Amino acid sequence: MTAGPADLLRRLCDTTAARLSGAELRERVRQVRAGLDAPLRVAVAGAVSSGKSTLVNALLGLPVAPVDAGECTFVVTQYEYGEDDGHITVELADGGVAHSRLLPGHRLPAGFGVDVAGIRRLRVTLNLPSLRTITIVDTPGMNTVTAANERAARGMLFGSGDEDDRAQAMIYVLRYVQKFDDTTLAEFRGLTDACGMSCVNTLAVLGQVDRRGDEGDPWPTARRLAAKGYADLRTSVFDVVPVIGLLAETARARPLGTEEAAALAALAGLDEDDLEDYLLDLDDFRSAPELPVAAEVRHRLVERLHRYGITSAVDAVRAAGTADPEALAAHLLERSGYASAGRASTGSVAAGIAHFARRADQLKALDALTRLRAIARTPALGADRATLDALAAQLDENRPIATSLGGLRIFTAAEALGRGTLVLNEEMTAELLRLARHDEPAEQLGLPPGASPAEIAAAATAASMRWRTLAMMSEGRTGGQRARDVLTVLEDLVSAALDEVAPREAAPGGAVRTGRASSAGGGGGEPLPPVRIDPAAVEALRASPMVPADDRRALELLLAGSELATQLGAPPGAPRAEVAGYAAALSARFRTLTHRPLSLRQRRAAETLCEAYETIWAHYGDGS
Repeated sequence: MTAGPADLLRRLCDTTAARLSGAELRERVRQVRAGLDAPLRVAVAGAVSSGKSTLVNALLGLPVAPVDAGECTFVVTQYEYGEDDGHITVELADGGVAHSRLLPGHRLPAGFGVDVAGIRRLRVTLNLPSLRTITIVDTPGMNTVTAANERAARGMLFGSGDEDDRAQAMIYVLRYVQKFDDTTLAEFRGLTDACGMSCVNTLAVLGQVDRRGDEGDPWPTARRLAAKGYADLRTSVFDVVPVIGLLAETARARPLGTEEAAALAALAGLDEDDLEDYLLDLDDFRSAPELPVAAEVRHRLVERLHRYGITSAVDAVRAAGTADPEALAAHLLERSGYASAGRASTGSVAAGIAHFARRADQLKALDALTRLRAIARTPALGADRATLDALAAQLDENRPIATSLGGLRIFTAAEALGRGTLVLNEEMTAELLRLARHDEPAEQLGLPPGASPAEIAAAATAASMRWRTLAMMSEGRTGGQRARDVLTVLEDLVSAALDEVAPREAAPGGAVRTGRASSAGGGGGEPLPPVRIDPAAVEALRASPMVPADDRRALELLLAGSELATQLGAPPGAPRAEVAGYAAALSARFRTLTHRPLSLRQRRAAETLCEAYETIWAHYGDGS
């Protein structure tokens, strides 16, 4: 089994730490190693009163984070997995430690008996399965997203500029606005860049999307604004999603009780226009003596649902004819926008968290790379200097530790795009961001779900031509290296598609049959003329021990085939589009050979074959 990037970096950390004599350097490397084994640290940040702590409660499914102004709102609070549910470790700025516990109902106490200015961080242990893979870090609210420098930004968000405070992903809650002005966009990009965040590990959330009083249904406008926000911020964020955090918190962390459900049922019995009039002014709704619900219960409904939540819940009760608390919780969660419909990979907070969870090892490895490169630049003498130089050499931008860190290629390219070291046109920007946002090959290539392996191979081959051109034009520069990273991923997609096609039904001699019925343009179609290839070039390549057996068989078919389809391993008389798909897949397969240690003659032969396959794909892939 091929080792992943996190495994390779663990070994590199172990080797480096063992060779270092300096205790401080050794400890820094061990911290990086420990971070690779720990859950992914996801910081929730945002402006003051943006709904950040409410979203934290929704994420946890517990009403832990205080939503009112208090001491705890000024302190970094880390929610992590542990069997001692409710234990609080108070880390002090002077290095001391104090201990406390959550109050009944999983609530943070108002204070801890020490000056809040002396608290470095709170660590709250919760016995929640979701925290086995992701640690949630609630950060103090900020009045602005401007950050003067990296350390200041991290200190502002995470409590200090220390390495062990680094978040590896971030959810940033933005106040709901009608548009993002240039200043806000520039400040947000500056903050994410200073904190080491990018479009692979940052989710922007538009909070409180229900607080506009002039819209009965806030969602059409909220979704349009989120789409526009993503278009503006796509090189800085994985997604921009709208959410009504208050409804998500109520549904997941503080479900309505029977008294609140009964109150909603009573309100559902009122005339619709009358209730709408009362809700125009929430102060009137709370205090009106004639409403059939006790004032204190109405206060709770406003606190937990606000205007849109009350209206939506009452509508649900009217439609169902009953006020069941469990059904109301499901309805409120759906109306909050917290979760995606179905299994969408984008478009909601839940989808963003799932994205982080799926990519946790890669995101931790990406963070570890950054930290190890910083350690390698640390001043040192003697043997430690040599060890750090060796570490730097293994992590060099142009010589990543083998092709081993392939899982990070798209991430590093996306980061380079956001930082301006990889400059792309619109088409290639969209291609790279699709690769970074999605997991399924069809989605990554902009194809509809269920696309065939041949279609995937053809799309990836078309994209690889563009990226190969860019890599050649930018050879020797960072942008060229990142373009080659993307090219390698695209070639891997084509190879994987070919591997999926090949085992279906192999004919004698290695020809692949897809099982399609013979028909006009299919098995019984007019044969396409064979392609002429220099036999000497083919034989030179076949002689290399670096060429796998399957590739040798493909070369034999190329020489022996009497028509184009059989030269490519396709059924005789295969449709032109299918022939093009085979050519695209073979091009990607042989392109990988050009990265292996071949002789100059063999490398040129491999390049000639790739060009021939690409010409076939280009000619027949467009239906000509």
